[in-house]
Amino acid sequence: MSDTPDEITKPSRALGRKTIRPSLTPRELMTPVPDLKGVWTARVITLFPNAFPGVLGESLTGKALQDGLWQLDTIDLRDFGIGKHRNVDDTPAGGGAGMVLRADVVGPAIETAQAGAGPRWPLIYLSPRGRPMTQALMQDLSRAEGVTLLCGRFEGVDQRVLDHYDVQEISLGDFVLTGGEIAAMALIDATVRLLPDVLGNAESTVEESFSAGLLEHPQYTRPASWQGRDIPDVLMSGHHGRIRDWRQAQSETITRERRPDLWARRHDKGNG
Repeated sequence: MSDTPDEITKPSRALGRKTIRPSLTPRELMTPVPDLKGVWTARVITLFPNAFPGVLGESLTGKALQDGLWQLDTIDLRDFGIGKHRNVDDTPAGGGAGMVLRADVVGPAIETAQAGAGPRWPLIYLSPRGRPMTQALMQDLSRAEGVTLLCGRFEGVDQRVLDHYDVQEISLGDFVLTGGEIAAMALIDATVRLLPDVLGNAESTVEESFSAGLLEHPQYTRPASWQGRDIPDVLMSGHHGRIRDWRQAQSETITRERRPDLWARRHDKGNG
């Protein structure tokens, strides 16, 4: 591996943690790429590797990626395709519309992605029939060594692959996307921001929506008055106890009105 003079002199928080390993993509097996030891890593199996990092390369997640606080690997599913045309899908068994990603394509891609992964490295398929993404899930993933995400396309993935590798199915919501890439980015973003040093202020993740089973209270900033609307007096009082109580009450009211399911779940836990 060679560095340009700029790369050599530029300080990096990742210095001292880099090793060299083969790329996860088969066509680049002999190409050395940096691997950061002990860094939370997202490995994404996708037909569209060029879609990444996308928005993950911007703002705080992008800076954290550049600083070596987390790592992103993409595994091009097309590299595992069958035949001259690298076919990755076929018609559904039993008939029906659309195409299904083949087990003999997705399986080897998973094997490659999971190479060297430890027991604390979940394998997730982004699917509308999976259990919903939650803040609790993101907190669990942030404590893992990393995660491998399988992005589906077309009518989905051959069920035998999901069964064989005991793949978890996770959903972004009760709607259907053209593929799993957007859902994968959402999951990565929500997890990376919980990693140490990414946000800079650990309290930011404590008081936000869902962290205590409630939606977040309203937020305000300057100017004190805008379009005839003023910041609530209690927030300008400087009385931290009253501010804390006001925010708690607001969170409870908003959750009860907008998300009765969360409100009921919170009280079920409290009575359990």
